[in-house]
Amino acid sequence: MNNESGALENEGAVWQPQEAVLVFAGDIYLSPYVQENYDVSGVGGVISERLLSEMANADIVMANEEFPFSLGGAKAPDKQFNFRVDPLYTQILTDMGVDIVTLANNHALDYGAEALTDTFEALEHAQIAYVGAGADIERAMQPGIIQAGRQNYGFLAASRVIPVTDWNVENQQPGMLCTYDSKRLREAIKKAKEMCEFLTVYVHWGIEKSDVPEEYQRQLAREYIDAGADLVIGAHPHVLQGIEYYQGKPIVYSLGNYIFNQEIASTVLLKVRVTPEQQPVLQLLPASASGAKTQEMSGSEAEELYRYMESISVGVEIDADGVVKAK
Repeated sequence: MNNESGALENEGAVWQPQEAVLVFAGDIYLSPYVQENYDVSGVGGVISERLLSEMANADIVMANEEFPFSLGGAKAPDKQFNFRVDPLYTQILTDMGVDIVTLANNHALDYGAEALTDTFEALEHAQIAYVGAGADIERAMQPGIIQAGRQNYGFLAASRVIPVTDWNVENQQPGMLCTYDSKRLREAIKKAKEMCEFLTVYVHWGIEKSDVPEEYQRQLAREYIDAGADLVIGAHPHVLQGIEYYQGKPIVYSLGNYIFNQEIASTVLLKVRVTPEQQPVLQLLPASASGAKTQEMSGSEAEELYRYMESISVGVEIDADGVVKAK
């Protein structure tokens, strides 16, 4: 994160909005492979210098934390994959410049309430904000508010994918905000918009390995925008899904895996330049991972990814620099 954003040049300066740069990463799991790279080579073993620079120079960086930070808790039964990461590795997120994470996903409670509570404490200790989960429903619905470019940016998150109903904070605490319908999240959106000029909603939804959004994703996204969201971002499919605009507001259905196990065929870091008039300009920074290190694509690889993203999107075109425009 660029910590200089939002500062006045002097006390008498006129408070006028400035451009801000937000960067969003998809699913992050600090797997044993990633940890090993970090132990040997630091954050440079996890992510390339160019991508790291994009994150470091952004005003705000957000990602989907697909695991709890804990050494405790009881493994959730009847799950194929249960993730858990030593809280010491919050340093990886810090080194990448991550400011805020969503915990609303189908892995944050892999080791139960104890591990989720440990996660809250680990993130607070690392000074990384979190949304989408909490000790009670009020905390789970609470937006993260971060100032950049002399404006307040709000962030909310919720999950449409949980393995059991007990993960829903309405049924058991601590827990996560769920959005099997849009009611609770719409309530949170309306309240958050009173506190910020630009609001991002990050949702866990869709079908794993499918690059086609489900019809419910499209419907929910529209309802969030109608309630006041300025940008809707999705995760969970572990692959990229398309982009479209509704009422002039962008919906990015899935960012795919960003840092996970060893190999990621294609992903993007989403760079959003927000103008002083709160207009978002999207740019895709294409990447892939090999040997548990995520690095940028270039040349024909990048161009191929842009054309692919156009083919699975609705009403958008992507130029040679990855800038997304509504047709």
